[in-house]
Amino acid sequence: MIFARKVWAILVGIKDAFALLFLLLFFWALYAVLTLRPNPGLVRDGALLLKLDGSIVEEPAKVDPFKMLLGQGTPAKQFRERDVVRAIEAAAKDERIKAVVLDLDEFTGAGQVHLERIGAALDTVRAAKKPVLAHAIAYTDGSMLLAAHASEVWADPLGGAVVAGPGGNRLYYKNLLDRLKINVHVFKVGTYKSAVEPYIRADQSPEAAEALGAVYARLWDDYRANIARARPKANLDLPTKDPAAWLQAAGGDTGAAAVQAGLVDHLGDRTAFGQRVAKLVGPEIGGRVGEFRKTDLDPWLADLDENTAGKPIGVITIAGEIVDGDAGPGQAGGDRIAKALDEALDDDLAALVVRVDSPGGSVLASERIRTAILRQKAKGIPVVVSMGNLAASGGYWVSTPGTHIFAEPSTITGSIGIFGIIPTFENALANWGVTSDGVKTSPLSGQPDVFGGLNPQVEGLVQATIENGYRRFIGLVGQSRGKTPEQVDAIGQGRIWDGGTARQLGLVDQLGGMEDALAYAAKAAKLGDGEWHPKYLGEEDDTFRTLLVRLLERDDDDSRASSGGIGGIVAAQQAALAERLVHDVALLSGQGGIQAYCLECPAGAPPRADRNRVNALQALVELAGFGAKSRR
Repeated sequence: MIFARKVWAILVGIKDAFALLFLLLFFWALYAVLTLRPNPGLVRDGALLLKLDGSIVEEPAKVDPFKMLLGQGTPAKQFRERDVVRAIEAAAKDERIKAVVLDLDEFTGAGQVHLERIGAALDTVRAAKKPVLAHAIAYTDGSMLLAAHASEVWADPLGGAVVAGPGGNRLYYKNLLDRLKINVHVFKVGTYKSAVEPYIRADQSPEAAEALGAVYARLWDDYRANIARARPKANLDLPTKDPAAWLQAAGGDTGAAAVQAGLVDHLGDRTAFGQRVAKLVGPEIGGRVGEFRKTDLDPWLADLDENTAGKPIGVITIAGEIVDGDAGPGQAGGDRIAKALDEALDDDLAALVVRVDSPGGSVLASERIRTAILRQKAKGIPVVVSMGNLAASGGYWVSTPGTHIFAEPSTITGSIGIFGIIPTFENALANWGVTSDGVKTSPLSGQPDVFGGLNPQVEGLVQATIENGYRRFIGLVGQSRGKTPEQVDAIGQGRIWDGGTARQLGLVDQLGGMEDALAYAAKAAKLGDGEWHPKYLGEEDDTFRTLLVRLLERDDDDSRASSGGIGGIVAAQQAALAERLVHDVALLSGQGGIQAYCLECPAGAPPRADRNRVNALQALVELAGFGAKSRR
């Protein structure tokens, strides 16, 4: 009996503990709903504060709040580009908003097309005779491009501005792979398809340098021209041609050097900057020194009315690396995007706009998306493509159903080519005395054998598959663009192009942004102004998930240190290097199958940190350790 009572007491205790836990979760969720839900009532006369403490992307990645609860890290914030543009353009017209304030202390970047579009939105605010003020500890290329469109640019006295321009080095692994005795079997088509070069070369090929150099030159020209138009007094020659002499002339004072170059107007900490804004829009009642009346981004967006007038024009977003399965948002999962398109087949869409911001990826997933777009096109509606920062390789593959293609001058497109990579470890294992043998009934028995190596028949089979895939690729492009396969091959071969050159080559029809593509689609559907609205396909609003993530992000904000200054720039470079290293290891594994991917395309906004990527990086370190042991 005593034993039974003790067991019963334990069970009751467990029950009470669970009841208490559920009560705590309930009140925590209730608190989150009451405090974190965007509330239009929080919109007040004053400034619109855009605290861009993260990156700006086409489609924010899906965050798992339960991983955050388990202490697996808080990913960097991401802001949807069209939300930021919509917020700014609405602020230009709303009498309640007296100024727009950019807090760029923790801004981590964006693609150049997105930066230029947001800059244009800021210009509408200034055209409405409203001030735009920007503040950061230290400006880098992306934040400087945004700040150039401000009427006042502030930097911390201990900060400044560093403009590096596009370009830099990437990692090459041939010598490491040779040292580890790993054989990398590369199958590709295209003189310029340099995505495989890191595994078979120790340096960049002349062809890759030629193609990338031309694109970088165009990006740099566009960047400088944008800065010059928005901020005529800025002298980019000072920080970019001889930065050491420029800084020495200012006595090593980075803030003073930034002012001298016309990149910054005023030096002051956050309090001084806040006092300046308070003079323009009014101080926060009962607030601390330097606090001003403001409306944050989320409640401002919640206050704006959605346009639902007229017939819907569908918009499908293909953003991030194209991968097999249901991945995303943040990655373009082929099954997920195809499902969203198919679910809209019964909708009365007047037209379809395909928004592409992707370097490509899986050929299989790209084809799934393409055929789903064709099913929409078979309904007889116009299909228009709008290219963002990137629409290269697989990103161009999914664009081929479009009857009209828009791109921006700074868009990176082309990269028409495919490849496959299979690593084998027969020499590495033999170095440890491990060999393989067995009975085979055909040349394909046990192949591809990553431990025993590939035989010539398998190598020939894979290469033939790659070549057939390339013929299909240039055939699709030729059919879409009205060119012969030979003409497409001449501008294909894996080479990347900027948007302006792509238009001259016939890969793009017209220069313009998303708004231009929507207007063209409406005109093609014979719809006038006010007779249509965009309907974004496949976007789900998970309120509970959103609230949970916001709560966890807010808790993390309290302990997050500013990433400004040279130290922040170095940290960002280290993070980018780690991300690139992890991606290269994942690509080398060959798990993605045949790829139409532009590895050499300039990166836009940095991707979110991912636990799986961290594990992959750890695996590479361990692999290097294996190689070190084998030498002893």
